[in-house]
Amino acid sequence: MSIAVLGAGAWGTALAIRLAAREPVRLWARNLDHARAMARDRVNERYLPGFALPGNITATADLGEALAGADLLIAAVPSNGFRGLLQALAGAGCAIPLVWLCKGLETGSHKLPHEVLDEVWPGHPPAAVLSGPSFAKEVAQGLPAALTVASNDAEFARQTARRLHDPKLRLYSSGDVVGVELGGAVKNVIAIAAGIADGLGFGLNARAALITRGLAELTRLGLQRGGKPETFMGLSGMGDLILTCTGDLSRNRQLGLRLAAGESLEGALRELGHVAEGATTAIEVARLAGELGVDMPITEAVARILKQEMPPREAVAGLLARDLKDEGA
Repeated sequence: MSIAVLGAGAWGTALAIRLAAREPVRLWARNLDHARAMARDRVNERYLPGFALPGNITATADLGEALAGADLLIAAVPSNGFRGLLQALAGAGCAIPLVWLCKGLETGSHKLPHEVLDEVWPGHPPAAVLSGPSFAKEVAQGLPAALTVASNDAEFARQTARRLHDPKLRLYSSGDVVGVELGGAVKNVIAIAAGIADGLGFGLNARAALITRGLAELTRLGLQRGGKPETFMGLSGMGDLILTCTGDLSRNRQLGLRLAAGESLEGALRELGHVAEGATTAIEVARLAGELGVDMPITEAVARILKQEMPPREAVAGLLARDLKDEGA
């Protein structure tokens, strides 16, 4: 049996490299030329240059070939590509358990990935979300990391954690799918804000305050949606938030830095060359918060910047000018 990693971006490729140390992996890319280049050159030059693909990774653009013989699927596509992939899997009559890595809300519906899954694929096989503080480059290097796998099926979460675990990749299981998904989504939005603050030269004190208040926003929204408080204090909440807001490998933080420097959103995303999930998620999180009556001023400010309704410096000034309040509010 084997694992099929569906999506050949940086994170999907890094995880495929890590898993290939123990078992065969098929790495599916939706673009035929991309798949052929990986198969020929044994490297994902487009998204993860410098890391050789082990011999037991098969790169393919044929979804049927990727699924053949697999007993576990790992969906490593962006949030806005998740629905299309699920439709293809459901249409093919797939019955293979699924783990997804995407960290965001669907554009237009602000649905979490598990909600898209339940809508598109009724009666789907066991499924889980894998999330936590993890940069693709470090995972590919084999550096230590810890992640959370969450599922409504407790035994599947435990089985998946055991299977993906290795001496330097520690997996924890959880039953809080909503909390883990929201942690992965909202932290990208706060990371854009952190990048903007850093780019404007506001210093480390301001960054620490922003991360802390961002965690408060994440927790308020997460609790309203039924997430568990301990999830937001864990790997997929606070852990991922700290990493993404402070690490130079964070695409969302880099996006914030570019916006602070005066680059357009389109230009900044083009220069990054990778998907920065927060760019679309911020607007959806702000809309969801508005519908639920959850106060998320940092998220709202980022959304307004991305919609070009307000320049970064003015948005930050607006946050600082907010009325004084109790910290626990």
